[in-house]
Amino acid sequence: MVVRMKKILKWIGIIVALLLIVLVVYVIYVFAAYDRLPDKMTLEVQKNGEDSEFETEEEFSEKESFRIMTYNIGFGAYQPDYSFFMDGGKYSWAKDAESVTEAVGGAGELVSSVDPDFVLLQEVDRDGTRSYHIDELELLGQYMKGYYYVYAQNYDSPFLFYPPWQPHGANKAGIVTYSRGEVVDTMRRSLPISESFSKFVDLDRCYSISRIPVKDGKMLCIYNIHMSAYGSSDAIRTGQLSMLYGDMEIDYAAGNYVICGGDFNHNLRIEYQENEPDWAHLFPRESLPEGFRMALDEVEDETAVSHNTCRDTGAPYDEDTTYTVTLDGFIISDNITVESYKHIDSGYQFSDHDPVVMEFALE
Repeated sequence: MVVRMKKILKWIGIIVALLLIVLVVYVIYVFAAYDRLPDKMTLEVQKNGEDSEFETEEEFSEKESFRIMTYNIGFGAYQPDYSFFMDGGKYSWAKDAESVTEAVGGAGELVSSVDPDFVLLQEVDRDGTRSYHIDELELLGQYMKGYYYVYAQNYDSPFLFYPPWQPHGANKAGIVTYSRGEVVDTMRRSLPISESFSKFVDLDRCYSISRIPVKDGKMLCIYNIHMSAYGSSDAIRTGQLSMLYGDMEIDYAAGNYVICGGDFNHNLRIEYQENEPDWAHLFPRESLPEGFRMALDEVEDETAVSHNTCRDTGAPYDEDTTYTVTLDGFIISDNITVESYKHIDSGYQFSDHDPVVMEFALE
């Protein structure tokens, strides 16, 4: 009996030792695989197809008004019945490959129906375990014919064995800017992020800058941003905004027009909502540099923005009970006039976010 017990303990010790070795090797792999792209990268400008019915570059630059749209497509996973594990929900992957294709295609059709001149998209997966390795940028190309586009990678994780029942895996994703006018200058800025272990799930946050000639030798400078989520510290949020504002001020001082749009991961409303969770930080309007304002504040018809742009994903969407908040929108320079501004209510059909559309004129 004693001998048998010793053998059992020996095998238990061997198994525990092997598990520790595997764990150590995995931790080494995660740290070794971690890498951020260099700051101030020039991004490649591509065009999706040949010129179509869109205006020539000269005609485009002389347009009296433009339409811009921002939309976080949630890597094609967040249909109304979806909940995400990091928010207390059930899943870490999309339901299946077919649902990813359906959600991204639906988002593409929604964008196309708005007929915007510029489109800012976030959470576009290129190769992800969570999205069944579907290249969503290629899929979106079916709906964005004739646009110039600029892709900036902001997520490239090693294989994450969490949660254990459905490991999040390895994922590459980014933000995409589409423009009907020719993009002649680009840059990718690497935002400051936490240096703690959380950096492995908040990888390589960035924003992209796309500059389009418009008139009188000036540029329309479009910033596409997806800021760090609510788990980040005040110092990280402040650092990210400080970097962003610095670049925007340089473009504005040069006489250019500046629009920054995307998912700010801040509540863009002026006041807290009832029963608002701790993570829904108010956007610090007082931090906006001179010459810039929140476009949402220009809205006179409140019904146009009564629908919030993001839902909580701790459980499937319920119109009556799910918490919602406005995280998406635009910051504009004061040489831009807002002609209309609207939150599109799709019922979060294709993502946990819904789009924002703004029509504007250059003064």
